[in-house]
Amino acid sequence: MGSRDAAPLRVTVWNEGVHEVVDAHVAELYPAGIHGAIAEGLRERLPADSVIRTAILADDEHGLSEAVLAETDVLLWWGHVAHDDVDDAVVARVHRRVLEGMGLLVLHSGHFSKIFRSLMGTTCSLAWRNEAERELVWTVAPTHPIAEGVQMPIVIDHQEMYGEFFDIPTPDELVFVSSFEGGEVFRSGVTFRRGNGKVFYFSPGDQDYPVYFHDQVRLVLANAVRWARPAHGSPRLPDVTNPARGWFETVS
Repeated sequence: MGSRDAAPLRVTVWNEGVHEVVDAHVAELYPAGIHGAIAEGLRERLPADSVIRTAILADDEHGLSEAVLAETDVLLWWGHVAHDDVDDAVVARVHRRVLEGMGLLVLHSGHFSKIFRSLMGTTCSLAWRNEAERELVWTVAPTHPIAEGVQMPIVIDHQEMYGEFFDIPTPDELVFVSSFEGGEVFRSGVTFRRGNGKVFYFSPGDQDYPVYFHDQVRLVLANAVRWARPAHGSPRLPDVTNPARGWFETVS
């Protein structure tokens, strides 16, 4: 096994952590927070030596300091009602780490997060309706590592509907497509490369439903963490802030 597999996998699960404080229904569904449920699922499926931490919006620097990000191989991001409250300096910090090689998993309404929109360069808007409909998540890339062992389809009994048009760039890979009772379809699992980093967007997981306890959703997230892990540790971008003088001067 190579050094990539020998080193413990370092994961940070970020959640704004607002719904659990202001909404009793969400607090009942996710007593340890959405981030706690996601982290629990990862601990069940990732290697035992994996280091899995959680962070929320209210933490100092939103729990995403330079030190934390330097020790994060893959960051999971869940946000919904507080996108605008995320500090731009933290967003820029995360953006840089993705370009350096950190993996990023953007979940559900995180499609409207500052970090996802900055990486995509589009509005990332979509159609939606919240009527507790059944969602079927269809695998369209069965040989992709993120789809390994995933049942076809994943059946989610109650979920918020996300539908097309989803204003994102053409994905590098389309892994999952969802269908809903109303007839809508949605590109629910897509990948992108940004710099040295891998990005995976996965839509199932609204705060009003216990989706992050679903065995197959947890399997997808664990697979995605493995896939998004940097291929060669945590590379850094070259420092080009002070290029050598005289390179572009005209020689007389």
